[in-house]
Amino acid sequence: MDVTTPANAPWLVVGLGNPGPEYERNRHNVGFMVADLLAERVGGRFKRAGKAQAQVVEGRIGPPGPANRRVVLAKPMSFMNLSGGPVNALKDFYKVPVANIVAIHDELDIDYGVLRLKLGGGDNGHNGLKSMTKAFGAEYHRVRFGIGRPPGRMQVADFVLKDFSSSERKELDYFVDRAADAVEALVIEGLERAQSTYNS
Repeated sequence: MDVTTPANAPWLVVGLGNPGPEYERNRHNVGFMVADLLAERVGGRFKRAGKAQAQVVEGRIGPPGPANRRVVLAKPMSFMNLSGGPVNALKDFYKVPVANIVAIHDELDIDYGVLRLKLGGGDNGHNGLKSMTKAFGAEYHRVRFGIGRPPGRMQVADFVLKDFSSSERKELDYFVDRAADAVEALVIEGLERAQSTYNS
């Protein structure tokens, strides 16, 4: 019998965003975009996860052998500021240690397209992270996708709920692809090695 231990426990990779077609291409939904690409890579399609208010794909990433990892990709369907509940339910259902959770999210304080990987820390005003931290503590991994600050006097809430600009969209696929690579590196190789490659 396979007893779940930190060594063989699955990873829970959570793309943060808001459900619904009107939010689909918003800056705030870049976590969903990266999760969708990762699902494509493992050959799965998102489907409703039992009683949890989330969509999931189960799969494996990494080469065959000891570096191969079981992964649950998730998109909470609760709206951003209530993400903690669905993620906590998935954590319990799949028996995932908090240190094996990865949140992919937009980050205002980093230039557009720049990535930063980290473990733990504050939420920097991000409501999705705030909700997750309240639900199970802060010691989970984050893949922070830079979206930059709003121009002029635009309110932050308006900025994050707008679609990427036409000039940003030219490079968006490349940056989303790179963020998906960073998630895979984090899960397979560990935080330090992934940081040395992707923390630009």
